[in-house]
Amino acid sequence: MKEGMIECSVCHSKLVSPSTKSVSRAYDKYRSKVSSKQRVLNFLLVGGDCVLIGFQPILVYMSKVDGRFKFSPISVNFLTEITKVLFAIVMLILQARRQKVGEKPLLSLSTFIQAARNNVLLAVPAFLYAINNYLKFIMQLYFNPATVKMLSNLKVLVIAVLLRFIMRRRFSIIQWEALALLLIGISINQLKSGPEGTTALGLPVTTAAYVYTLIFVTVPSMASVFNEYALKSQYDTSIYLQNLFLYGYGAIFNFLGILATVIIKGPSSFDILEGHSKATMLLICNNAAQGILSSFFFKYADTILKKYSSTVATIFTGIASAVLFGHRLTINFMLGISVVFISMHQFFSPLSKAKEEEQNGVLEKMDVHNNRSRELSFINIAAGANEEASHRGGPDERQPLLPI
Repeated sequence: MKEGMIECSVCHSKLVSPSTKSVSRAYDKYRSKVSSKQRVLNFLLVGGDCVLIGFQPILVYMSKVDGRFKFSPISVNFLTEITKVLFAIVMLILQARRQKVGEKPLLSLSTFIQAARNNVLLAVPAFLYAINNYLKFIMQLYFNPATVKMLSNLKVLVIAVLLRFIMRRRFSIIQWEALALLLIGISINQLKSGPEGTTALGLPVTTAAYVYTLIFVTVPSMASVFNEYALKSQYDTSIYLQNLFLYGYGAIFNFLGILATVIIKGPSSFDILEGHSKATMLLICNNAAQGILSSFFFKYADTILKKYSSTVATIFTGIASAVLFGHRLTINFMLGISVVFISMHQFFSPLSKAKEEEQNGVLEKMDVHNNRSRELSFINIAAGANEEASHRGGPDERQPLLPI
């Protein structure tokens, strides 16, 4: 890529590289023409996301022994990335076998190298996700599963701000108000929900928890926005090939984290299977499935929809943790959930998108008007030329161009 241009690997022609504004406009146009199949896909994505995200903090809680982890969280993240890499490879092989004659082969070396160059931006969210996956375990030391789920919903507001400034995504006033309601619902749930005591760092739990919460919210929000932009900007690339790069980068970053742990704690900490149990194996499979599903959200749906679906999982997590671990469902939790659902309905309501659709309609009308003006101008020019030719008159002009 040079000076905003990209070169085709086949014909070597120069094309303008997609900007954040063009990607956002392409998504807005795509979103305005959602088919029934897309609605079904969104429903399945949200349903699967609710189940996977709902089980994730519960499995993390079950993995703790005497309130602590006997295994290295980095090893879980590394094994999760390896699982996702294997899944991407299997799906690529299956997709390559189903290709039609004449299509560019997915498994060719030239395709792989060109796709790797075009999707190098996926290294950024992979690095941020590697940090976030470790933060998930730290958060479990301060909050119960339902509270962790509610705190993660703070990412919606941060993501909306990042989408506004990075991808030029437009949100109506009603949608911003819906996000404010979401924060209010989360705040209601968080009243008097922090455990008492101190951390290993000697800081009050509330202070350390708020610091980790700030990082826990900001880092994955940036990762989600960069991931959506990277996937959508290379929309023609197979999602399984993009996932192979994303998870490959993630495996590399987590392996570097393991090496750093070995340097600090010694060679004995290199055993990545130490301290694992059936619960951690289920946790690895759950995290892998959750990451794979997220990539479909970012490429074919929307980051905001992805995060709002996480709020629905809060109910499942809260009820499941209450049944399995005896966590009490407080009135603050029930009120917070009610406000969250009001926020969801308001954000996705057709009324909240009326202004945006009106603006898009005006732009489309302007485009049609400009096209008609060009057509009329061309017709007038052609008519004037014919009229001028017909009025030049004179017998000499009727003579044949070639002598007889």
